[in-house]
Amino acid sequence: MKVLVIGGKGMISRQIVNQLLIANHEVTIFDKDTASTTSRTEVRQISGDKFRRHEFESSMRKEKFDVVIDMLCFNKEDAISVINAFRDNIEQLIITSSVAAYNRPTNSMPIREESEELNKQSLWAYGIQKADVERYLAEVTKNENYPITIVRPSITYGVGAVNVGVLRQNYGIVDRIRKGKPLVMFGDGKTPWSFTFAPDLAKGFVSLVGQKKAYGEAFHVSNEDKRVWEDLYLEFGKILGIEPNIVYIPSSILYKAAPSLCDHIYFEKCYAGLYDNSKMRTINPGYRASIALNEGLQMLLEYFERDNPVVEPRKDKLEDDLASLYSIWSEKAHNLYI
Repeated sequence: MKVLVIGGKGMISRQIVNQLLIANHEVTIFDKDTASTTSRTEVRQISGDKFRRHEFESSMRKEKFDVVIDMLCFNKEDAISVINAFRDNIEQLIITSSVAAYNRPTNSMPIREESEELNKQSLWAYGIQKADVERYLAEVTKNENYPITIVRPSITYGVGAVNVGVLRQNYGIVDRIRKGKPLVMFGDGKTPWSFTFAPDLAKGFVSLVGQKKAYGEAFHVSNEDKRVWEDLYLEFGKILGIEPNIVYIPSSILYKAAPSLCDHIYFEKCYAGLYDNSKMRTINPGYRASIALNEGLQMLLEYFERDNPVVEPRKDKLEDDLASLYSIWSEKAHNLYI
């Protein structure tokens, strides 16, 4: 099939492109900077800015694809634009949403797509905007019988990741463990979660391409290993052979300290994040994420150290300051009641 990937240079998108090629699809990428997207000569590349909506819609109406995978749909306006661009000239539109679109706490555990409600009141802009995307797409599907498939990934890591860690420290996690510096964890670190890696998520996307049974449906694509959040740092420690020094701070305090950095923790990650993939297996019975946490983090470590690892000074100082405040509070709390 002729498949277009909008936003083809991202961490997940690159894996989707690779696996589409393995599955013998004809692949085109649309992105702002296609020069650094791929070296695969069999991939056609279109340079453009999806958020210059009139130009994007006009240029896409001149193209013909069987399936479009949109990795850059962040709000309702983005969704309206992609529908306008491809109305009546594709067989399937696959939209990337997020489990952030759910109301919290959820109704089911492990979380099942059909048991949940979309976010209506969260102050977390990312979550409410993803929910608005899905509400709009549901209207389009109902009113126009438009062939839309929605993918709701959970947190996903991979080569090129910039979202690893409670404070999204990325290589800073490794640096702090090696230096014996404390790492900040939210709550008691025991919130259940499943960490997914980009090649596994990409397998799910490709499984849905051209599947008519997936039209009008939404799917989780996630790892189903049951982990807790502190495992992220403990597994890095095992790989490095150094036990990490973890300090535990309430998510509400982290949100007060750095609202724009810790909103994902306060509004989403402090609730259990175990997702059921049974619905995906109605399309691809053999689907299962195969990359375990330790293997995925080793892949990340290799990427960090190969790609000129950088410690972000502001995040590093924030973590120092939070750990220092925790130490002061702990000392003052010692033997308050004897």
